Parts: sequence; structure tokens; C-alpha cells
Amino acid sequence: MCIEVGLRPVPCPAPQRGVTLIELILFIVIVSVAVTGVLGALRLSTSASADPLRRKQALMIAEGLLEEVQLAKFTFCDPLSIEAESAAGSAACTIAEQFGQGGGAAAAQEPVGPRPYDNVNDYAAVAGAATAAFDINGVLSDAAGAPMALPGYTVRLTIRPEALGGIAAGNTATDVGDVLRISVAVSYDGQTLVLDGYRMRYAPNLP
Repeated sequence: MCIEVGLRPVPCPAPQRGVTLIELILFIVIVSVAVTGVLGALRLSTSASADPLRRKQALMIAEGLLEEVQLAKFTFCDPLSIEAESAAGSAACTIAEQFGQGGGAAAAQEPVGPRPYDNVNDYAAVAGAATAAFDINGVLSDAAGAPMALPGYTVRLTIRPEALGGIAAGNTATDVGDVLRISVAVSYDGQTLVLDGYRMRYAPNLP
């Protein structure tokens, strides 16, 4: 009870209460941590939901370009060589098939042309080296030479002789063997998707 001089006793007014500076600082810290956690979860969810789309796009690119290479011919001679249907090996070819375009025997040179190339090993200048075989003037392009409107994707192609099922691997520039392993690597957003395929010389004397 509060007593006023000359007056009767009266109840004391309730003391005023508030938030201390320490409590305010703790509140701000707790809310900040909570908001940071929520934003991090949202960012992770957003990036994860977009990633499958980018990966599917990369897979479609790899499948399409791998199919282009696998559909090319694989003969001892260049298809334009007159011995293409009769040669039993690269030595019998006027224009022997080897890695890269423009190679061949001294009697004639393999003609250089645009994609799609007439033989599988025309897509790689050197066995086992990754090349930008699908780029035209530094831009990823399709077989018709039209740029692919796919920013953020880069593609590298590797072709190497491979031993498979008892078939020995070729080991020289002109002897590419009867089996080639084709690897298409699509890079995007700091990731790389690699698709492998094989091409066998199942009809060596046919162009």
C-alpha cells in the first residue's frame, strides 16, 4: 500500500515493465538465424528443382550428338575411294581412312567437308584426345551447321580404338582397328555428363 501524507492509504500503481536491451539483442539474433535457415532451405529447394531440367537437356544433347557419330560409316577406305567395296585393309586403299579429315595416301587426299562427316573417325583429329568436334566458329552447332540456342553447355568428343569381345584394338594412325569407343561429354553448371557408345566395323568393304 502507498500512503499519501494527509490522505488515506491508497494502492500503489503497478510498476511499468518493458524489454531490456539484452532481451532485444537476443531476439534479433534468434530471428536472424531462423530467417537465414529458411532462406537457405528455399535456395537449396529451388536449385534442386531446376537441376533435373538442365541434366535432361544435357542428356538429350549427348544422345543426339552420339547418334550422329554412330550413324557415320566405318570402312577401311574413304567411301569415295574406288577400292571402298573391295579393300581387305587400309593398305589397299587409294584414300585410306584414318583419324581426322584431309588425310590419306600420297596418291590422293580425303576431301574435307562439313558435318555430318562420311566416316566415324573423321570426327576426331587424334585418337583419344577430347575435341570440340561439334563447334562451328566456337559455337555449339547441329549437323546442319545451325547454332544450338543452348547457352551454358559445352561439348567435347573423344574417339579411341578399343578392344572388345576378343577384337584387338588398333594402335596406329592408319590402323584404327575394328572397334571405336565414342565418348560425348556435356559440361554445364560445373557438372559433366558423359555418354559412351561403340561403333564396330561390321561390313568393312561397304561404303
